[in-house]
Amino acid sequence: MRKYDYSFLKGSTLSEMLRLAQIIAELRTRSELRLQQYGEVYAQFQRTAMVESAKASNAIEGIVTSGQRFSDIMSGSQPLNHDEYEILGYRNALNLVFNQPSLLDVNELTIKRFHQLIEAQCDPNEAGQYKKTDNFIMEYDSQGNRSIRFSPVKAADTDENMKQLLLAYYDARQDEEIPDVLLIPCFIVDFLCIHPFKDGNGRVSRLLNVLLLMLSGYDIVRYISLESEINDFRQNYYDALAASSIGWHENRNDYTPFILFSMQILYRCYRKMDESFSEFTIRKEKKSERITSLLMNSIVPLSKADIMSRFSDISETTVEKELARMLKEGKIEKIGTFRDARYRRKD
Repeated sequence: MRKYDYSFLKGSTLSEMLRLAQIIAELRTRSELRLQQYGEVYAQFQRTAMVESAKASNAIEGIVTSGQRFSDIMSGSQPLNHDEYEILGYRNALNLVFNQPSLLDVNELTIKRFHQLIEAQCDPNEAGQYKKTDNFIMEYDSQGNRSIRFSPVKAADTDENMKQLLLAYYDARQDEEIPDVLLIPCFIVDFLCIHPFKDGNGRVSRLLNVLLLMLSGYDIVRYISLESEINDFRQNYYDALAASSIGWHENRNDYTPFILFSMQILYRCYRKMDESFSEFTIRKEKKSERITSLLMNSIVPLSKADIMSRFSDISETTVEKELARMLKEGKIEKIGTFRDARYRRKD
């Protein structure tokens, strides 16, 4: 049987990812401080994130409906077909994660509950139950021919593999040397390689991802849709997952591609929060004041190009002048040089 062991995550071979994990941890701290000041703005973000998450996670699986029907379902309208019931199910599961995360833990009860909520109306006999027959992860070529991309754990071995996966996770999360942002992607890879349900594994994995991040203090996924960011880079998501699954059954797979992808997505969530937040805080006043406000409120370093992309009416000369002034006054600091230069508030 597959051996589940995450102790390798505290090895020196992952030093670069540990550095990235420290950067994300710093962004989390800054975001938490801003949340304390602008609670009402963040409440608006959460309402938007709920809708975007339900839409994006289903879209990744090809489950879609019209824009108006999606809005109606999210507002409580009765679904009309199979896809709309799938969307409603995800919304119900996401409500549970967003509204009661402190009452949940990552265990078999929670995992099966997520699946039951997703599939209750579409496949009631399978909802909340591990698969009864073996399943396969398929792929299609340009002519539509099928082939097996990955063979998950057999149905007869699913129960024991899920128990061992969860025990390995419990053991690792108690180890202070293992960062959560490295552990969580590994757990998601293993969950998807087990593929414990007949259908709905991808959606359950994304609910687990959101829950794991929230329980680890990365509340950014409450306000910026993690699923939406994944959907924007859907092919990268599948490529990273496939790369990290090679040799999985033989205990020789490399989690690195999926860890890096997951960290990049988490970073993008913080970046998108900055962009959304500035829309609420930056008023259309003097050009110099808008640049100053953007830099002072950003929790991620910004390049000159980043600033110019946000303000199409401001010239490069004006941006350079304002950056020079803020550097001289000690309000910001410069990271890197020339084209790689970024600027951030000096704390």
